[in-house]
Amino acid sequence: MEYGSIEREMQVAATPEVVYEVISTPEHLREWWPDEAEFASVPGGTGVIAFGDRSTPEAQVSPITVVEADPPRRFSFRWVYDEHVAATPDNSFLVTFELVPSGVGTLLRFTETGFREQGWEAAVLEEQYRDHVNGWDYFLPRLVTYVARLVSTP
Repeated sequence: MEYGSIEREMQVAATPEVVYEVISTPEHLREWWPDEAEFASVPGGTGVIAFGDRSTPEAQVSPITVVEADPPRRFSFRWVYDEHVAATPDNSFLVTFELVPSGVGTLLRFTETGFREQGWEAAVLEEQYRDHVNGWDYFLPRLVTYVARLVSTP
């Protein structure tokens, strides 16, 4: 296995405009992905996402930098890097959401790259890659469910 990128495609029963808001704004992200999210949804915008209560040592906190914000077509960001340095291709993962109108909904194309660029030994690369695969396999279906709930609420 190459461990170069994680790629997923899914159909979402909402317009690209709705899906874009769900993938690009902290208040919506908190509903399906991290427990906490604070960042500006503009290119160069920075902030953090957190899994767990940030006041506890068990929390996993990661800085995030928005790379591209092109509503309602594309949103990308870098994450999982040292908060004291700028995110680069060599020290972070790049997550990209591409939204394509499809019938009455949206085809969401998800990609996460940057694993091989970290310079990890093989065992660490494989562990990190599998951890992210498991995470996205859990969280991306939650996005679809959240959007369905969102658009069905009057």
